[in-house]
Amino acid sequence: MEVRIFDTTLRDGEQSPGAAMRPSDRLRIGRALDRAGVDVIEAGFPAASPAVAASVAEIAAVVKRATVAALARAHDGDIAAAWDAIRRARNPRIHTFIATSPIHMEHKLRMEPRQVLAAVKNAVRGARALCHDVEFSAEDATRSDREFLVEVFQTAVDNGATTLNLPDTVGFTQPDEYRDLIAFLRRRVRGSERAVFSVHCHNDLGSAVANTLAAIRGGAGQVECTINGIGERAGNCALEEVLAALCIRRDIYDVDVRVEMQAIPALSKMVARATGMPLQKNKAVVGANAFAHESGIHQDGVLKHRATYEVVPAELLGRRAANLHLGRQSGRHAIRVRLERLGYSFEKPELDAFYRSFLEMANTKREITDADLRTIAGRIPAPQLAQMA
Repeated sequence: MEVRIFDTTLRDGEQSPGAAMRPSDRLRIGRALDRAGVDVIEAGFPAASPAVAASVAEIAAVVKRATVAALARAHDGDIAAAWDAIRRARNPRIHTFIATSPIHMEHKLRMEPRQVLAAVKNAVRGARALCHDVEFSAEDATRSDREFLVEVFQTAVDNGATTLNLPDTVGFTQPDEYRDLIAFLRRRVRGSERAVFSVHCHNDLGSAVANTLAAIRGGAGQVECTINGIGERAGNCALEEVLAALCIRRDIYDVDVRVEMQAIPALSKMVARATGMPLQKNKAVVGANAFAHESGIHQDGVLKHRATYEVVPAELLGRRAANLHLGRQSGRHAIRVRLERLGYSFEKPELDAFYRSFLEMANTKREITDADLRTIAGRIPAPQLAQMA
Protein backbone atom coordinates (compact mmCIF):
# COMPACT_ATOMS: atom_id res chain seq x y z
CA MET A 1 0.00 0.00 0.00
CA GLU A 2 1.26 3.46 -0.87
CA VAL A 3 0.51 6.46 1.34
CA ARG A 4 0.47 9.88 -0.27
CA ILE A 5 2.29 12.69 1.50
CA PHE A 6 0.33 15.95 1.32
CA ASP A 7 2.46 18.86 2.51
CA THR A 8 0.63 21.95 3.73
CA THR A 9 3.62 23.95 4.98
CA LEU A 10 2.84 26.72 2.50
CA ARG A 11 -0.80 26.95 3.58
CA ASP A 12 -1.53 25.71 7.10
CA GLY A 13 2.10 26.04 8.15
CA GLU A 14 2.20 29.67 7.12
CA GLN A 15 -0.87 30.29 9.29
CA SER A 16 1.39 30.01 12.34
CA PRO A 17 1.32 33.44 13.97
CA GLY A 18 4.22 35.48 12.62
CA ALA A 19 5.29 32.84 10.07
CA ALA A 20 4.32 34.61 6.84
CA MET A 21 6.94 33.99 4.17
CA ARG A 22 8.21 36.08 1.28
CA PRO A 23 7.02 34.94 -2.17
CA SER A 24 10.61 34.04 -3.10
CA ASP A 25 10.90 31.78 -0.04
CA ARG A 26 7.55 30.16 -0.79
CA LEU A 27 8.67 29.43 -4.32
CA ARG A 28 12.00 28.01 -3.13
CA ILE A 29 10.25 25.74 -0.63
CA GLY A 30 7.71 24.63 -3.23
CA ARG A 31 10.49 23.60 -5.60
CA ALA A 32 12.33 21.78 -2.79
CA LEU A 33 9.20 19.89 -1.77
CA ASP A 34 8.71 18.81 -5.36
CA ARG A 35 12.32 17.60 -5.66
CA ALA A 36 11.97 15.72 -2.36
CA GLY A 37 9.11 13.67 -3.79
CA VAL A 38 6.11 15.05 -1.89
CA ASP A 39 2.94 13.86 -3.61
CA VAL A 40 0.78 16.94 -3.02
CA ILE A 41 1.84 20.50 -2.25
CA GLU A 42 -0.92 22.68 -0.82
CA ALA A 43 0.38 26.01 -2.04
CA GLY A 44 -2.06 28.30 -0.28
CA PHE A 45 -5.54 29.77 0.08
CA PRO A 46 -5.93 32.03 -3.00
CA ALA A 47 -9.10 33.78 -1.79
CA ALA A 48 -7.17 35.11 1.22
CA SER A 49 -5.47 37.88 -0.76
CA PRO A 50 -4.21 38.76 -4.25
CA ALA A 51 -0.63 38.27 -2.99
CA VAL A 52 -1.35 34.70 -1.88
CA ALA A 53 -3.16 33.96 -5.14
CA ALA A 54 -0.18 35.24 -7.16
CA SER A 55 2.24 33.14 -5.11
CA VAL A 56 0.12 30.00 -5.55
CA ALA A 57 0.00 30.60 -9.31
CA GLU A 58 3.78 31.05 -9.40
CA ILE A 59 4.34 27.77 -7.56
CA ALA A 60 1.80 25.94 -9.72
CA ALA A 61 3.65 27.02 -12.84
CA VAL A 62 7.05 25.60 -11.80
CA VAL A 63 6.26 22.39 -9.90
CA LYS A 64 7.17 19.51 -12.19
CA ARG A 65 5.87 16.34 -10.55
CA ALA A 66 3.73 16.92 -7.48
CA THR A 67 0.04 17.76 -7.48
CA VAL A 68 -0.49 21.42 -6.55
CA ALA A 69 -3.55 22.04 -4.38
CA ALA A 70 -5.30 25.28 -3.53
CA LEU A 71 -7.69 25.62 -0.59
CA ALA A 72 -11.22 27.01 -0.98
CA ARG A 73 -14.16 27.38 1.32
CA ALA A 74 -17.42 25.89 0.04
CA HIS A 75 -18.13 29.17 -1.76
CA ASP A 76 -18.31 29.67 -5.51
CA GLY A 77 -15.95 32.66 -5.35
CA ASP A 78 -13.31 30.78 -3.38
CA ILE A 79 -13.47 27.83 -5.75
CA ALA A 80 -13.10 30.08 -8.79
CA ALA A 81 -10.12 31.83 -7.18
CA ALA A 82 -8.49 28.50 -6.36
CA TRP A 83 -8.89 27.23 -9.91
CA ASP A 84 -7.58 30.45 -11.40
CA ALA A 85 -4.43 30.13 -9.28
CA ILE A 86 -3.64 26.49 -10.09
CA ARG A 87 -4.98 26.08 -13.62
CA ARG A 88 -1.41 26.16 -15.05
CA ALA A 89 -0.23 23.30 -12.81
CA ARG A 90 0.58 19.98 -14.45
CA ASN A 91 -1.48 18.25 -11.77
CA PRO A 92 -3.96 20.68 -10.18
CA ARG A 93 -6.28 19.96 -7.24
CA ILE A 94 -9.04 22.04 -5.72
CA HIS A 95 -9.35 21.43 -1.97
CA THR A 96 -12.70 22.62 -0.69
CA PHE A 97 -14.02 22.41 2.86
CA ILE A 98 -16.84 23.21 5.25
CA ALA A 99 -17.23 22.59 8.99
CA THR A 100 -19.44 19.69 10.10
CA SER A 101 -19.30 19.65 13.91
CA PRO A 102 -22.31 20.88 15.92
CA ILE A 103 -20.28 23.64 17.58
CA HIS A 104 -19.00 24.97 14.25
CA MET A 105 -22.33 24.69 12.45
CA GLU A 106 -24.19 26.49 15.23
CA HIS A 107 -21.74 29.18 16.30
CA LYS A 108 -19.51 29.80 13.26
CA LEU A 109 -21.53 28.91 10.19
CA ARG A 110 -24.99 29.48 11.71
CA MET A 111 -26.24 26.76 9.37
CA GLU A 112 -28.47 23.73 9.77
CA PRO A 113 -27.10 20.29 8.82
CA ARG A 114 -29.26 20.19 5.68
CA GLN A 115 -27.76 23.51 4.59
CA VAL A 116 -24.27 22.14 5.11
CA LEU A 117 -25.09 19.10 2.99
CA ALA A 118 -26.36 21.40 0.23
CA ALA A 119 -23.15 23.42 0.43
CA VAL A 120 -21.05 20.24 0.16
CA LYS A 121 -22.95 19.18 -2.95
CA ASN A 122 -22.66 22.59 -4.58
CA ALA A 123 -18.96 23.04 -3.74
CA VAL A 124 -17.78 19.61 -4.82
CA ARG A 125 -19.87 19.66 -8.00
CA GLY A 126 -18.64 23.15 -8.85
CA ALA A 127 -15.01 22.25 -8.19
CA ARG A 128 -15.31 19.04 -10.23
CA ALA A 129 -16.67 21.01 -13.19
CA LEU A 130 -13.36 22.88 -13.23
CA CYS A 131 -10.84 20.27 -12.07
CA HIS A 132 -10.75 16.47 -12.25
CA ASP A 133 -8.99 16.20 -8.86
CA VAL A 134 -11.14 17.46 -5.97
CA GLU A 135 -10.47 17.00 -2.27
CA PHE A 136 -13.24 17.60 0.23
CA SER A 137 -12.57 18.23 3.93
CA ALA A 138 -15.09 18.07 6.75
CA GLU A 139 -13.59 20.66 9.07
CA ASP A 140 -13.63 19.58 12.73
CA ALA A 141 -14.54 16.06 11.63
CA THR A 142 -13.41 14.49 14.89
CA ARG A 143 -16.00 16.45 16.88
CA SER A 144 -18.75 15.75 14.34
CA ASP A 145 -21.59 13.26 14.62
CA ARG A 146 -20.53 10.02 12.92
CA GLU A 147 -23.80 9.41 11.16
CA PHE A 148 -23.80 12.98 9.85
CA LEU A 149 -20.25 12.45 8.56
CA VAL A 150 -21.51 9.47 6.59
CA GLU A 151 -24.07 11.75 4.91
CA VAL A 152 -21.47 14.45 4.31
CA PHE A 153 -18.91 12.16 2.71
CA GLN A 154 -21.58 10.27 0.76
CA THR A 155 -22.63 13.60 -0.74
CA ALA A 156 -19.00 14.44 -1.54
CA VAL A 157 -18.32 11.09 -3.23
CA ASP A 158 -21.58 11.16 -5.18
CA ASN A 159 -20.68 14.56 -6.59
CA GLY A 160 -17.15 13.70 -7.66
CA ALA A 161 -14.74 14.13 -4.73
CA THR A 162 -11.61 12.05 -5.24
CA THR A 163 -10.10 12.60 -1.76
CA LEU A 164 -12.05 12.63 1.51
CA ASN A 165 -10.27 14.39 4.36
CA LEU A 166 -11.10 14.08 8.07
CA PRO A 167 -9.31 16.96 9.80
CA ASP A 168 -8.68 16.78 13.52
CA THR A 169 -8.92 20.54 13.40
CA VAL A 170 -8.39 21.26 17.10
CA GLY A 171 -6.22 18.24 17.97
CA PHE A 172 -9.06 16.69 19.96
CA THR A 173 -9.07 13.03 18.97
CA GLN A 174 -6.89 10.18 20.21
CA PRO A 175 -5.25 7.38 18.18
CA ASP A 176 -7.66 4.50 18.78
CA GLU A 177 -10.80 6.51 18.11
CA TYR A 178 -9.31 8.16 15.02
CA ARG A 179 -8.31 4.79 13.56
CA ASP A 180 -11.80 3.51 14.28
CA LEU A 181 -13.42 6.56 12.65
CA ILE A 182 -11.49 6.03 9.41
CA ALA A 183 -12.41 2.35 9.32
CA PHE A 184 -16.07 3.19 10.12
CA LEU A 185 -16.38 5.65 7.25
CA ARG A 186 -14.66 3.35 4.80
CA ARG A 187 -17.31 0.75 5.59
CA ARG A 188 -20.31 3.05 5.57
CA VAL A 189 -19.74 5.44 2.66
CA ARG A 190 -20.88 3.76 -0.56
CA GLY A 191 -18.37 4.07 -3.34
CA SER A 192 -15.65 5.29 -0.99
CA GLU A 193 -13.25 2.84 -2.64
CA ARG A 194 -13.19 5.31 -5.53
CA ALA A 195 -11.68 7.96 -3.23
CA VAL A 196 -8.64 8.24 -0.98
CA PHE A 197 -9.22 8.89 2.71
CA SER A 198 -6.95 11.58 4.08
CA VAL A 199 -6.12 12.83 7.59
CA HIS A 200 -5.03 16.24 8.80
CA CYS A 201 -3.99 16.38 12.45
CA HIS A 202 -3.27 19.30 14.75
CA ASN A 203 -1.13 18.98 17.84
CA ASP A 204 -3.12 20.71 20.59
CA LEU A 205 -2.95 17.64 22.84
CA GLY A 206 0.44 16.50 21.54
CA SER A 207 -1.10 13.61 19.57
CA ALA A 208 -0.82 14.75 15.94
CA VAL A 209 1.83 12.26 14.83
CA ALA A 210 0.36 9.39 16.84
CA ASN A 211 -3.10 10.11 15.44
CA THR A 212 -1.77 10.24 11.89
CA LEU A 213 0.02 6.92 12.24
CA ALA A 214 -3.09 5.33 13.77
CA ALA A 215 -5.18 6.59 10.87
CA ILE A 216 -2.85 4.88 8.41
CA ARG A 217 -3.55 1.62 10.20
CA GLY A 218 -7.24 2.39 9.84
CA GLY A 219 -6.89 2.67 6.08
CA ALA A 220 -5.98 6.31 5.39
CA GLY A 221 -4.18 6.62 2.08
CA GLN A 222 -3.03 10.23 2.43
CA VAL A 223 -1.53 12.12 5.37
CA GLU A 224 -1.38 15.90 5.60
CA CYS A 225 1.69 17.31 7.35
CA THR A 226 4.02 20.28 7.58
CA ILE A 227 7.77 20.59 7.72
CA ASN A 228 8.86 21.00 11.37
CA GLY A 229 5.24 20.54 12.44
CA ILE A 230 4.44 24.24 12.08
CA GLY A 231 0.83 25.39 11.86
CA GLU A 232 -2.06 26.95 13.71
CA ARG A 233 -1.73 27.12 17.52
CA ALA A 234 0.39 24.10 18.62
CA GLY A 235 1.10 23.15 15.03
CA ASN A 236 0.39 20.27 12.67
CA CYS A 237 1.58 16.73 12.28
CA ALA A 238 5.33 16.92 11.55
CA LEU A 239 6.14 15.44 8.16
CA GLU A 240 9.64 14.37 9.17
CA GLU A 241 8.39 12.46 12.22
CA VAL A 242 5.74 10.53 10.29
CA LEU A 243 8.24 9.62 7.58
CA ALA A 244 10.78 8.41 10.12
CA ALA A 245 8.18 6.25 11.87
CA LEU A 246 7.02 4.73 8.57
CA CYS A 247 10.61 3.96 7.59
CA ILE A 248 11.77 2.55 10.92
CA ARG A 249 8.59 0.65 11.84
CA ARG A 250 7.74 -1.02 8.56
CA ASP A 251 6.94 -4.11 10.64
CA ILE A 252 3.84 -2.25 11.87
CA TYR A 253 2.82 0.00 8.99
CA ASP A 254 4.09 -1.81 5.87
CA VAL A 255 3.39 1.13 3.56
CA ASP A 256 5.43 2.86 0.89
CA VAL A 257 6.11 6.58 0.55
CA ARG A 258 7.96 8.38 -2.21
CA VAL A 259 9.56 11.20 -0.23
CA GLU A 260 13.36 11.21 -0.11
CA MET A 261 14.33 11.32 3.56
CA GLN A 262 17.79 12.72 2.88
CA ALA A 263 16.14 15.91 1.58
CA ILE A 264 14.38 16.54 4.89
CA PRO A 265 17.19 18.21 6.94
CA ALA A 266 17.75 20.88 4.29
CA LEU A 267 14.00 21.47 3.97
CA SER A 268 13.72 21.79 7.74
CA LYS A 269 16.40 24.48 7.83
CA MET A 270 14.89 26.25 4.83
CA VAL A 271 11.46 26.46 6.47
CA ALA A 272 12.90 27.53 9.83
CA ARG A 273 14.78 30.40 8.17
CA ALA A 274 11.88 31.47 5.95
CA THR A 275 9.37 31.57 8.80
CA GLY A 276 11.68 32.90 11.50
CA MET A 277 10.73 29.89 13.64
CA PRO A 278 13.95 28.23 14.86
CA LEU A 279 13.79 24.57 15.83
CA GLN A 280 13.92 23.48 19.44
CA LYS A 281 17.09 21.46 19.99
CA ASN A 282 15.26 18.34 21.10
CA LYS A 283 12.91 18.29 18.10
CA ALA A 284 12.54 14.70 16.90
CA VAL A 285 14.41 13.71 13.73
CA VAL A 286 15.65 17.18 12.70
CA GLY A 287 16.55 18.91 15.98
CA ALA A 288 20.19 19.68 16.80
CA ASN A 289 20.13 17.09 19.59
CA ALA A 290 18.36 14.35 17.62
CA PHE A 291 21.68 12.57 17.09
CA ALA A 292 23.64 14.10 19.97
CA HIS A 293 24.76 12.28 23.11
CA GLU A 294 26.29 13.66 26.30
CA SER A 295 25.67 10.96 28.90
CA GLY A 296 28.75 8.80 29.34
CA ILE A 297 26.63 5.65 29.33
CA HIS A 298 25.00 6.61 26.05
CA GLN A 299 28.27 7.72 24.47
CA ASP A 300 29.94 4.46 25.40
CA GLY A 301 27.07 2.47 23.91
CA VAL A 302 26.98 4.49 20.68
CA LEU A 303 30.74 4.17 20.23
CA LYS A 304 30.45 0.40 20.54
CA HIS A 305 27.34 0.08 18.36
CA ARG A 306 25.27 3.05 17.24
CA ALA A 307 21.96 1.16 17.33
CA THR A 308 22.24 0.89 21.11
CA TYR A 309 20.90 4.44 21.42
CA GLU A 310 20.03 5.57 17.88
CA VAL A 311 16.81 4.10 16.54
CA VAL A 312 16.93 6.33 13.45
CA PRO A 313 20.10 5.65 11.41
CA ALA A 314 21.91 8.91 10.74
CA GLU A 315 22.41 7.83 7.11
CA LEU A 316 18.64 7.89 6.58
CA LEU A 317 18.86 11.68 6.84
CA GLY A 318 22.18 12.00 5.06
CA ARG A 319 24.18 12.37 8.27
CA ARG A 320 27.49 10.59 8.80
CA ALA A 321 27.68 9.82 12.50
CA ALA A 322 26.46 10.62 15.96
CA ASN A 323 27.45 13.87 17.65
CA LEU A 324 29.21 13.21 20.94
CA HIS A 325 28.53 16.34 22.95
CA LEU A 326 31.21 16.72 25.59
CA GLY A 327 30.00 18.03 28.94
CA ARG A 328 30.00 17.12 32.58
CA GLN A 329 27.90 13.99 31.90
CA SER A 330 30.47 12.60 29.46
CA GLY A 331 32.60 9.57 30.22
CA ARG A 332 36.20 8.62 29.57
CA HIS A 333 35.45 6.57 26.46
CA ALA A 334 34.04 9.49 24.49
CA ILE A 335 36.80 11.83 25.67
CA ARG A 336 39.52 9.37 24.71
CA VAL A 337 38.00 8.89 21.23
CA ARG A 338 37.78 12.65 20.68
CA LEU A 339 41.36 13.13 21.85
CA GLU A 340 42.59 10.45 19.46
CA ARG A 341 40.83 12.24 16.60
CA LEU A 342 42.70 15.38 17.61
CA GLY A 343 46.00 13.48 17.60
CA TYR A 344 46.55 12.85 21.32
CA SER A 345 47.18 9.55 23.09
CA PHE A 346 47.21 9.10 26.87
CA GLU A 347 48.11 6.23 29.13
CA LYS A 348 45.64 5.57 31.92
CA PRO A 349 47.26 7.72 34.66
CA GLU A 350 47.48 10.71 32.32
CA LEU A 351 43.93 10.12 31.06
CA ASP A 352 42.72 10.12 34.67
CA ALA A 353 44.48 13.43 35.27
CA PHE A 354 43.06 14.81 32.04
CA TYR A 355 39.57 13.68 33.04
CA ARG A 356 39.78 15.48 36.39
CA SER A 357 40.78 18.72 34.64
CA PHE A 358 38.04 18.13 32.07
CA LEU A 359 35.38 17.87 34.80
CA GLU A 360 36.60 21.05 36.46
CA MET A 361 36.14 22.91 33.18
CA ALA A 362 32.84 21.15 32.38
CA ASN A 363 31.37 22.41 35.65
CA THR A 364 31.78 25.95 34.35
CA LYS A 365 30.82 25.43 30.67
CA ARG A 366 27.85 23.78 28.95
CA GLU A 367 29.97 22.32 26.17
CA ILE A 368 33.66 21.51 25.91
CA THR A 369 35.08 22.28 22.48
CA ASP A 370 38.09 20.84 20.67
CA ALA A 371 39.97 24.02 21.55
CA ASP A 372 39.22 23.38 25.22
CA LEU A 373 40.53 19.82 24.92
CA ARG A 374 43.78 21.09 23.42
CA THR A 375 44.10 23.60 26.26
CA ILE A 376 43.70 20.88 28.88
CA ALA A 377 46.09 18.60 26.99
CA GLY A 378 48.66 21.35 27.01
CA ARG A 379 48.62 21.39 30.80
CA ILE A 380 49.63 17.73 31.06
CA PRO A 381 53.41 17.57 31.74
CA ALA A 382 55.34 16.84 28.56
CA PRO A 383 56.94 13.57 29.76
CA GLN A 384 53.47 12.18 30.39
CA LEU A 385 51.94 13.30 27.11
CA ALA A 386 52.64 11.56 23.84
CA GLN A 387 51.29 13.42 20.85
CA MET A 388 50.68 11.14 17.87
CA ALA A 389 52.37 11.99 14.64
